[in-house]
Amino acid sequence: MPELDFLVSAVEAMPYAAVPTLLFKLALRNATEGEQIHAVMLRVQIRIEATKRHYDAEAEARLLELFGEPNRWDHTLRSLLWTHVALSVPPFSAHLVADLPVVCTYDFDVVGSKYLNALEDGDVPLLFLFSGTALYSREGSGLQVAQIPWEKEATFRMPVKVWREMIEHYFPNTAWLRLRRDVFDRLYRFKAHNALLTWEETFERLLQHEAEREPHAWIP
Repeated sequence: MPELDFLVSAVEAMPYAAVPTLLFKLALRNATEGEQIHAVMLRVQIRIEATKRHYDAEAEARLLELFGEPNRWDHTLRSLLWTHVALSVPPFSAHLVADLPVVCTYDFDVVGSKYLNALEDGDVPLLFLFSGTALYSREGSGLQVAQIPWEKEATFRMPVKVWREMIEHYFPNTAWLRLRRDVFDRLYRFKAHNALLTWEETFERLLQHEAEREPHAWIP
């Protein structure tokens, strides 16, 4: 049966896509000679290994919601699930480099987006966990099926710059916030009642009011 190994070598942003998408370069190698891989139905879990990088004071403040106070990070800082991806790999024999597209969201209710948005520079340590099914054959034998062992994995350090430039390309100088319908309705009524033209003005008015009400309790 095939002995597949995986390596993630690079990443870039897709410049033209319906939604923000990263393309990881995924190299597959079959260490078993004399086999033809007809197809691989690959499942990939991507995790953020948050414990494997350094954080400055600004990043620590932005990550407060995820991990709590920095003095507790010995217990609260942990690996995070980023996303799941499925990929159909075309036929090959010894090795192949395939594009692994990863659709990204700017929804700040998603843990991965919260984490990535908190970083300004450096790398994001990623762990790719592979599973799935390979269809293969040897000379003189018919089509056979093999499961990809659960221990197959690859690591990669994604530059934060790549993610930030991709988000800026798709959402220039903006952020995305999801609200419950009843909260949005209240906010919309406040905007209309005060004759505010934009949502930025609306939030600025609310923040100004909060700062005046409790000047020592809010963070600008």
